[in-house]
Amino acid sequence: MKILILANNDVGLYKFRGELLEKMLAEKHEVFISLPNGSFVPKMIVMGCVFLDTPIERRGTNPLKDLSLMNHYRKLLREIKPDVVLTYTIKPNVYGGMACQLEKVPYIANVTGLGSAVENGGILQTITSILYRMGLKKAKKIFFQNEANLDFMKEKGIVKDRYELIPGSGVNLSRFTPAELPKKDTIDFVYVGRMMKEKGFELYLQAAQTIREKYPQTRFHLCGDDEDNYRELVKELEEKGIVICHGRVDDMASIYQMIDCTVHPTYYPEGMSNVLLESLACGRPIITTDRPGCREIVDDGINGFVVKQRDLGDLIDKIERFILLSPKERKQLGINGRKKVEEQFDRNIVIDKYLEAIYE
Repeated sequence: MKILILANNDVGLYKFRGELLEKMLAEKHEVFISLPNGSFVPKMIVMGCVFLDTPIERRGTNPLKDLSLMNHYRKLLREIKPDVVLTYTIKPNVYGGMACQLEKVPYIANVTGLGSAVENGGILQTITSILYRMGLKKAKKIFFQNEANLDFMKEKGIVKDRYELIPGSGVNLSRFTPAELPKKDTIDFVYVGRMMKEKGFELYLQAAQTIREKYPQTRFHLCGDDEDNYRELVKELEEKGIVICHGRVDDMASIYQMIDCTVHPTYYPEGMSNVLLESLACGRPIITTDRPGCREIVDDGINGFVVKQRDLGDLIDKIERFILLSPKERKQLGINGRKKVEEQFDRNIVIDKYLEAIYE
């Protein structure tokens, strides 16, 4: 078959859906990927994918540019004549879905998260809900990554059937494996993700400053791209010895294996947090918020700790609680976490669901 994938960035497609691409290619399907160019695109081309450069403004709200995107998708559909289309994230879901309807091509959508516009309410929520209703109207299958997103869509009448809940993108249990902690005198924490306020980045920095004063044996690492102009602040905190910034890291397994705990104090509308899944797969406990996309992964006191949203005091308390655990207790949290992802979040579960939907 000819399978066309519409996505908004190369990082997510390669890191979280690369195994699905490999499986489809191994089964002799032609796989076309439509997304903006990026550093991971050559890797997918080497795998055997056909790349179609498609600029997308992920945060843009210009209706003319969005209309242009839909027309671009229609042109691709006419040229490639795919048997099925897979869409990920809001703009490909909405405008790719509309294009597929107009060109009468079957498509499978994945709601990877509702986005701030939907969660924050108001006129943007209304507009986005209308767009989603239009984009998902004739999808053959709609995958949701958490129950809260699915419930919202059902309450708004956006979806009524043809939906299924999957465990996010799952995690590659062969790539992310447990390893003994290196012998060291420090207790190391890490923040992984885009440096955004809504991802809890500022809370992490503030907690790091407070904890480092009381517990000088702690270390606070940062991994990810700067999206909200934190460069100067991070540089200042690095010079003071508060944080250690690694920038974007391609081999995240090596980072998880050197740290003791992953801190993810997000209040961003997540689908299912890949950061938390990868950390647990490596046998490293997590500290995260009680919100959709995180609460499904964390079991308070079992594989990590739950933090109240936007609550710096609670975040500091939970980090301190982790510090005061014995090495044996910390290790047990990691063992529990690995067991959970093995049972519930194996990426092969997601791949099988996709192949089943594609063949259907």
